[in-house]
Amino acid sequence: MTEAARREDLEARSGSATALLRTVVGAVLRPIGGWMSAAGAVALMSALDVPAATARSSLARLCARGVLVREPRDGVAGYALDPAAVPMLERGDLRIFGQRTAADADRWCLVSFSFPEHQRSRRHQLRTRLAALGCGTVADGLWIGPASLEPELAESVREFGAELFVGARPAAELRAGLSRWYDLDGIRAVHETFLDRFAPAASRLPADPRDAFALWVRVLDEWRVIPYRDPGLPAAGLPDDWPGAASRALFARLRDALQEPAVGYAARSAAGGHPLPGPTVESVASPMRE
Repeated sequence: MTEAARREDLEARSGSATALLRTVVGAVLRPIGGWMSAAGAVALMSALDVPAATARSSLARLCARGVLVREPRDGVAGYALDPAAVPMLERGDLRIFGQRTAADADRWCLVSFSFPEHQRSRRHQLRTRLAALGCGTVADGLWIGPASLEPELAESVREFGAELFVGARPAAELRAGLSRWYDLDGIRAVHETFLDRFAPAASRLPADPRDAFALWVRVLDEWRVIPYRDPGLPAAGLPDDWPGAASRALFARLRDALQEPAVGYAARSAAGGHPLPGPTVESVASPMRE
């Protein structure tokens, strides 16, 4: 696994302590200056019901993965965002917060590859990467994805020596095609799970900033995998009762309500005895940007 792949960890699941910490890093560490004290990091994870020992293990894990670096300031132990991780987080911004639903007439990307048997591990790695990026399977060595995935796919095919074709127009009827290429039942399930879990929260938003921080991190941690499972599949190819639009609307509503108080709470808590600059209006508006 390359250093970049280890850092990005596209297969990471939501809900674990390390996943929650990764979400904290992506969601609030940049807006508050890119540094948090060790005590402040443990305090932020405590708001997510993560014990201190588990939080420290997760911090060590993200340092080993090249996401954080240990960086004391004025004698205070702490952690800073590794500059090499910024491009990864910015790519995540585009996927997580972008509006990428493909139009019915949009073209598609095709990725073609063939590996000899002695390179079957690389074949498996590429299949795993393509699935994680949101591609579907046409055939064993032929994968498909919306044209919006081109920049991410181009990077992967260069790494693995595959072929990328951009501008394909499926000859098959789109609804029949998507049902073959993608696990639509699985994608529906992640949308519906998000709606079931967080729709009630939208009607009784927390007033306490600590609770707003905890809810926002959990919302974002669960949402962040959905745009990779559903890369903006066109409506014409989906069932009429598809829940994707509803889950996107719910995420946007919760973001509007929770993001600013969550970043404000993080700025106060992450200091842990070391003064931090307050978040700017611009950074709170776009928390996943430097």
